[in-house]
Amino acid sequence: MLQMMADENFNNNIVRGVLRRKPDANIIRVQDAGLSGADDPSLLAWAAQEDRVLLTHDVSTITKYAYERITAGEKMPGVFEVSRTAPIGRVIEDIVLLIECSLEAEWEGQIIYLPLK
Repeated sequence: MLQMMADENFNNNIVRGVLRRKPDANIIRVQDAGLSGADDPSLLAWAAQEDRVLLTHDVSTITKYAYERITAGEKMPGVFEVSRTAPIGRVIEDIVLLIECSLEAEWEGQIIYLPLK
């Protein structure tokens, strides 16, 4: 099953909604992992070490560091960039769909934008 990590500023209503719809979803929040205040490269390194796709609203900096990891040949299990203006219900549905239908390591080296079109 797809494992995820929600970054520090990710909307917790989305995390709760996903867990309500799919109680066995494996999502950890940065705060729960003891990584509050960590910089973006550290978050991506931890996510890579733990094989977790990163959920974020941070299009401006996470994307840059994710591409740097890919270019350097470092592991990057994936990033799901979630629009802050997207309807929460739609985002929850998309994340549940991705959890249920993704293969292990399917999103390696990819940045996906949610909601899905």
